[in-house]
This record gives sequence, C-alpha cells and structure tokens, in this order.
Amino acid sequence: MRTIVGYLRLLLLGLWLGAAIFFGAAVAPTVFGVLRGAQLANANELAGMMVTRLLATINRGGFEIGLFLLVTGYFMSKRESRLARFAEMISLSIMAIMTGVSHFVISARMLAIRGALQVPFDQIARDDPRRMTFDALHGYSVAAMAIAVVAGLIAFFLISIQSRRS
Repeated sequence: MRTIVGYLRLLLLGLWLGAAIFFGAAVAPTVFGVLRGAQLANANELAGMMVTRLLATINRGGFEIGLFLLVTGYFMSKRESRLARFAEMISLSIMAIMTGVSHFVISARMLAIRGALQVPFDQIARDDPRRMTFDALHGYSVAAMAIAVVAGLIAFFLISIQSRRS
C-alpha cells in the first residue's frame, strides 16, 4: 500500500509539473500569439480570458496536490533522514503557498481590475494606473508560478529518491 501511495504522489506531482511547465512555455504564448496574429481589436482581452481560466486550473491543482502531498508525506517518509524529510516538506509547502497566493490573491485582484474596466483591456492606455497595477500583478503571478515550479521540481527529486529506497 505504501508503494502505491508513493507512486501516486510522484504521478500527481509529475502531472502538475508537466502541465505548469507546458502552460508557461507553450500554451500562454501560443494563445496570445495566435489571437494577436489574427489582428483582432480585443486580442489581448480574449487571450487573457482563456489564459486566466487555464491558469486557475493549474494553480488550484498545484495548491490541492501540494496539500495532498504534504499530508501523505507526513505519513510516508518515516524512514528517510530528517534533512530530506524537512526539505521535501518545505518544498511542498512553498509550492502550495505560491499556487494558493497566485490563485486566491494575485489572480483575484487581476480579475477584479479587469472586471471593473468599462472598456476592453486592449483599449486601456499603458500609463493608466489600473493597467500598471495589472501589469505589476502579472509579474508577481509569473514569479509565483516560477517559484512553485522550482519547489515542485525539488520535491519531485526528493520524493523519487525516497521511492527508490522503499
């Protein structure tokens, strides 16, 4: 039973990491590129709506998987060194915190800004305070995802080492 849970932990974390990396490296740039290439008046608005929905799934998944891995890791890793166990728990905590903050705080604020606009996002001037705030939040969102992915990769490495020893 312990081995099945260990493999499930690796599978879930690997799936989330693959989805998060693929989203950042391929999906988001492609969506924006295709819609901008179509020269639509509201290309950024449409692309942003699609990316927002997809990112919500990635962030919620990272948060929930991170919490699941923390709970199961507490019961699974009794035989490994305290340092390895501590590093795994810290990495998973960082992953869960970053995806949670990204989803429940940063993305929520970005949605509130976009929802309060009276015109499509593409028509807001770059020097508009709402646009500048949105752009800053976007930077925080990217940073939070990058930190979550790095923490997830570290946790994946540590869990895979522990799984091989079991």
